[in-house]
Amino acid sequence: MNKPLPPTGSSLRPDRAHEPVLVTDVVAHLKLTEATFVVDATLGLGGHSAQILDANPQVKVIGIDRDPGALKLASERLASYGSRLTTRHGNFAELLTLIPKAAHGKVDAILMDLGLSSWQLAERGFSFQTEAPLDFRLDPDDERTAADIVNEASEGELADLLYQYGEERRSRRIAKAIVDSAKEAPIDTTQRLAKVIQSAAHRQGRLHPATKSFQALRIAVNDELGSLQRGLAAAEQILAPGGRLLVISFHSLEDRLVKEFINTSKSLRKVNKKVIQASREESQRNPRARSAKLRVAEKASNSKGLADYGRTKRSEAAPSSLRG
Repeated sequence: MNKPLPPTGSSLRPDRAHEPVLVTDVVAHLKLTEATFVVDATLGLGGHSAQILDANPQVKVIGIDRDPGALKLASERLASYGSRLTTRHGNFAELLTLIPKAAHGKVDAILMDLGLSSWQLAERGFSFQTEAPLDFRLDPDDERTAADIVNEASEGELADLLYQYGEERRSRRIAKAIVDSAKEAPIDTTQRLAKVIQSAAHRQGRLHPATKSFQALRIAVNDELGSLQRGLAAAEQILAPGGRLLVISFHSLEDRLVKEFINTSKSLRKVNKKVIQASREESQRNPRARSAKLRVAEKASNSKGLADYGRTKRSEAAPSSLRG
């Protein structure tokens, strides 16, 4: 029962992009030099890339996003940077094919911001606060929507999904309510689903009872954790010796995955011993930053190994194929 996506970006102008989180920390930890080539693997609306390009007039960025609507808006917003920015549509899980083979092992820095913009929350049906088709796909080429899952999955499958991806302790009660309601009529809008969940699991504290279930469905529809695992592995391969990987996560499942990947990697070492979080001032100014966590890792020199990270220097400049 695949539903069409709503009009992409119809309610947002490029100049009204949301404020990027932890942007000062991101720019500082990228170690931008005259010949730095950065892959912004989650370009979004271009907030981080704009700051990165402004930080050094010789820096060049490849911006990747799986949402074609976001990519279009970012391209329009960042058009003034000309050839310094190259955009590509795709999932960062496919970095090995999105970045030319000639550039593998020569990328100076990779940024992954795993958050969503305000317009995606509304127009992709991620928010239970507005009425929208129950879609949740970031890429319209993906086949399965959230509506497909809630109307076709068994009660047991739904309960497992809500518990695993949403850490929802009331998963079985919610799953039963969803299945029972779907038997009466298909659940195909965000507010209908939110009401079904709210009827089964009343509010506890400030968190809306549908919050964790919506997160779980979004993760499942977009294979977010699987994509993150593949993306991290690909990033490790294409980074240059001394290159840096920066990942901003917004919930514990992502953060644990990133932390474990860095800690068990044979070629990466963590740069920040403690996770970087927003200051009180940024959190007050930008509520989206409150749950953001930044982890930074650096790739060892092939010849010297992890023990000599402090003396590692970038090797070759990126080839012309990386420059757009």
